[in-house]
Amino acid sequence: MKKIVFCGASGNGISPLEQIMIKKGYDVYGSDQSFDLGLDHANLDALKQVGLKIIPQDGSGITPDTECVYASAAINENNPDIKAARALNIPVKKRSDLLQEIFSQYPKGIAVGGTAGKTTTTAMIGYILDTLGLNPCMINGGMLCNYQDRPGLPNYIFNQDEICVIEADESDGSIQKYKPYIGIVNNISHDHTSMEKLVEYFTNFASHTQYALVVNKDCPLASKLQSPHKTFSFSIKDSSADLFASDIKAIDHGVEYKLDGQNFRLNIIGQFNVSNALAAISACILLGVNKFSAAKALEGFKGIKRRLETVGSSKQITLFDDFAHNPSKIGASLSALKDYPGRIIAMYQPHTPFSAVNTGDEMADVVAKVLSPEDIMIMQEIYELTPQDKGISSANIINRIKSNGHQKAYFLPHKEDTRKFIKENARPGDRIVIMGAHDNSLPDFSRELLKEI
Repeated sequence: MKKIVFCGASGNGISPLEQIMIKKGYDVYGSDQSFDLGLDHANLDALKQVGLKIIPQDGSGITPDTECVYASAAINENNPDIKAARALNIPVKKRSDLLQEIFSQYPKGIAVGGTAGKTTTTAMIGYILDTLGLNPCMINGGMLCNYQDRPGLPNYIFNQDEICVIEADESDGSIQKYKPYIGIVNNISHDHTSMEKLVEYFTNFASHTQYALVVNKDCPLASKLQSPHKTFSFSIKDSSADLFASDIKAIDHGVEYKLDGQNFRLNIIGQFNVSNALAAISACILLGVNKFSAAKALEGFKGIKRRLETVGSSKQITLFDDFAHNPSKIGASLSALKDYPGRIIAMYQPHTPFSAVNTGDEMADVVAKVLSPEDIMIMQEIYELTPQDKGISSANIINRIKSNGHQKAYFLPHKEDTRKFIKENARPGDRIVIMGAHDNSLPDFSRELLKEI
C-alpha cells in the first residue's frame, strides 16, 4: 500500500482528494496547522472517521517510505513537511496536480469554472447525475447539505464509471491544466488576479474542451468564449440562448422558474442560483440527460454550506452565513436577500489585502446599487492583513461606500465589535448576513451570534 501525505489536510479543496485516495486504497496521512492548534474539530473527526491518519505538521510524519506529499495552495516551501520532503527527495505536488491526474482518468470529465457559482454548479451536476443513477465522481470545494448523513466530509462523490465532475479553480491559473469533455464558464469578474489574467486563463480553458463548452450568455466576457468544437449557452435574460429560464420569482425559502413552459423550483434562494441551475442542466443535456428530468431532480438539492446558508431564526430575525468574498458574489447574495421584505445587516470581512485594494471601488458601487438607505453595511479588518501591509485597511472601503452615498456603513475591526453592534441594533424583520472567505471561524461566529440575539 502506497503512503501519501496531504499537507493542509483540513482545507475544503484538498479534503475530497484525501477521501477519494483512501477509497482507492492508498495509505493516506494528513497534517494541518489547525489540527495542531486544537481547531477544526468537526473536520478532524470526519476525516479520521473515513481513515485519514493524522500527523503533526512538524515534518516528523514525512518518512522515506512516503510516495508523495500533496500541498494545499496555502502551503509554501517554509512549511516543515515540505522541507522534510525536499530533504528526503520525496516529490511534492500541488493539490491541482492530483486533481488533474484523477480527472484525466475519466472519459467524460466535466470541469466547472467561473469566478462565482462554480462550487454550487459542480454540486448541482453531481447531485443530478447521482440522483438519476449515472454514478458520477464529483470533487468539490464546498460541503453539500444533501450528503451530511454519511461518514466523512460531504464534498465528494466517488464512483469509477465514465463521468467525473470537478470545480476548476482560476485563482492560481490551475484551471488551464484541465482538458474536459465538457467545460463550463459561469462568469468572469474581478477576484483573485487581474482581469487580463483571468480572461487569459478562461480562454485557454475554453480551448482545451474536447466536446463542448457551456457559457453564460448573460456575462459579457464569458459569452465571448468559444470551444474548438461545440459551444452551448444558457441565460436568465436572453431567450435566444440554447437554454433559457423565464418567469423567475422568489418564494418562501426558494425560487421558482419556467423552462420551456414547465414550472420548476429550487429550494435555495436567489436568481443567481437559477443561473447556476441552468449551467448544471446544460452540462447534463450535453451528456444526453433529458432537461426536464435534470430540472426535476434538482428540486431535491439542498444547497452548499456557507453559500447563503440559512443558519436559523430568532425573534423574527434570520441569520445567513455566506462565503461571498468579491463584489459580484456579494452583490448576488445581497440582491437575493433584497427579494424579501425587511432590513439587511451585512457584515463582510475581506480575506486578503489584494482583494481589499483591488475591489474597493467595485464594492462601493455594489452597496450603492443593491442596498437601501436603511440597510446597514459593516466591514471587519482584512483577515490576512500583516504589519507589512501599511496603509491598507477595510476602513478605506467603508470611506468609499460613504462617499458613494450609503451612510449606514461602519468599520468595526474585530468580531467582538461586530457582535456588540449587531446585538444592540438588530430588530424583528432583519436579515443578517455574515460574509467572508478563508476564516474558518466565521460559521461558528454566525451560530453564536444567532444564539445571542
